[in-house]
Amino acid sequence: MTPPNEAATADALYEDVLPGSKHWSFVLRRGTLLELVDLEGGANVGMLFYNPQNPLERYNAPDTLKCQHTFKLTRGNCLYSDMGRIFCSIVRDDVGWHDTVCGNSTRKSIAERWGEKSYQDFRNDWTRSGHDSFLVELAKYGLGRRDLAANVNWFSKVAIDDDGTMLFDPKSSHAGATVGLRFEMETLVLLHTCPHPLDPSPEYPRRPVKYRISCADPVPEDDYCRSFRPENGRGFENNRIYHLCTR
Repeated sequence: MTPPNEAATADALYEDVLPGSKHWSFVLRRGTLLELVDLEGGANVGMLFYNPQNPLERYNAPDTLKCQHTFKLTRGNCLYSDMGRIFCSIVRDDVGWHDTVCGNSTRKSIAERWGEKSYQDFRNDWTRSGHDSFLVELAKYGLGRRDLAANVNWFSKVAIDDDGTMLFDPKSSHAGATVGLRFEMETLVLLHTCPHPLDPSPEYPRRPVKYRISCADPVPEDDYCRSFRPENGRGFENNRIYHLCTR
C-alpha cells in the first residue's frame, strides 16, 4: 500500500463523483495528477487513452505489459501509447493489481448476466455496458468503433490459475482505495464505471468512484516510475523528444 502522501499534491483543481454505470471523458495536460477513489469497494473503472493532437496514437496494452515484463499494473508501471511514449505513470496504488487484459462488458454480456433494462423503461436505472459507454464518449471527438482499443480496468484484479483460467477477485479493492495517475503528456481520457466483464455479482453493480484532478509534483531524475524498469527510462526519453518538437 502506498502512503497517502506519496504523490504530494496541491489542492484539487476539480473533483466530483462518477456514479456507477456512468461514463465521462476529458483532456488532461502534462503534469496533471488524476486520482481515482473507490468509494464503496469493489468498483471498476474502464479507461482508454488517446493523443488529442493525433487520436491515431492510443493506449497499447500489449506493449505496456510486454515492455515492463508484467501481467498486472501497479505503482511504478507506466501506460504506453503505440508510439512508445508514456501517457501516464502510476504514482499511487492502494490495490496492487489492476487488469488490462479482460477488456469490456458488452450489451450482450450484460443482458446474459443481469438482464436487459432499457432507458425507455428504467430511465437512469438502465443497464449500460463498458463497450457502449466508450462509443458514446468517442463520438464526442469524431471517433468511433474502429478507434476502440484494449482498455485498463482499474480496481479489478484478474489472476490466472494453473490451467489458464482467469479468476476475478471481487474483494481486491476496498472502500477508500486510491489510484494516482501522473500524466506525462497531454492525453484524452475516456472512462466508465460499468461492471468488469467477469464480475460475478448477483445484481448489476453500480459502484461510484470519486475522481480528483490536481497538479502533480515535478518529475525528479530518480523518480520511482522512471526507474521502475529500464524500459521506462526510454519511454520518458521518447516523451522528452516528443515535447521538444511540439512546443
